[in-house]
Amino acid sequence: MKQLLSRIAPLFLFTSTAWTQEVPALFRDILKHEEPVRGEIIVVLPPAEIEKYISKVEQAAQKDPVWFTEYSKNTNPGVPLPYHEKLGLTKQEYDEYIALWAKREFKAAQEITLLLRVGSEGRWNIIASGSAGALSTLRFAEKEDNWKSPNGILTRLPDINADPSSILGAWTGKEWRFEEETSLSKLKENVAIGLTADQKFHLIVYRAQELTTTGTRLLDKNLVVRVPVTTGTAIKTTAPSKPQAVAPSESSKPKKR
Repeated sequence: MKQLLSRIAPLFLFTSTAWTQEVPALFRDILKHEEPVRGEIIVVLPPAEIEKYISKVEQAAQKDPVWFTEYSKNTNPGVPLPYHEKLGLTKQEYDEYIALWAKREFKAAQEITLLLRVGSEGRWNIIASGSAGALSTLRFAEKEDNWKSPNGILTRLPDINADPSSILGAWTGKEWRFEEETSLSKLKENVAIGLTADQKFHLIVYRAQELTTTGTRLLDKNLVVRVPVTTGTAIKTTAPSKPQAVAPSESSKPKKR
């Protein structure tokens, strides 16, 4: 009996330590340790009329890809490119495009459940249901200020202070990235956590993209999860309702340029 107790004692010691460990500041306002919280995956849907302008820009980019790539480097990701006659739009068409972009909507595509848990390495893990499962592969260490994924370590980037015209609107947050380039492909993996400017929603943003050396897309995973600030508390029920998915049409999805 003494031998058995000596073998299981470390297990109880670890469990006690894990449960009393303080939740990192990064998660404190969004999630609670071992208590499920409801969130939702969202998609950004601009008006369908914007497609004709996007098509013109794509055609212009194909005519002069070198110029377009160089011009795009000077713009933050997710923000419309500044006007230039080589974009394939007249100034009036460009203004119409910007007006339509400002009318984009944020739609809930799937309700999910998030659960914060600490692992044996002392890293914190967001267990996510449904299509948000990719988040479950990431583990955060507060002391090192990094995330660990199956690909490697995601290191800290400068804080986010997104422009109102960016794809998710105005928001602030913290971001981490893993980047690796081989003779066959280039892989980028990002995760960010923040708050919308109106302070109504917490955001968890994840993206993984892998391209071959010739530009062929091998992987492109985009995920935006939001948790309402006013209702981002632990779920009281032990069996959350099954999430209902609303699939947006392919033609309505915004294209990144």
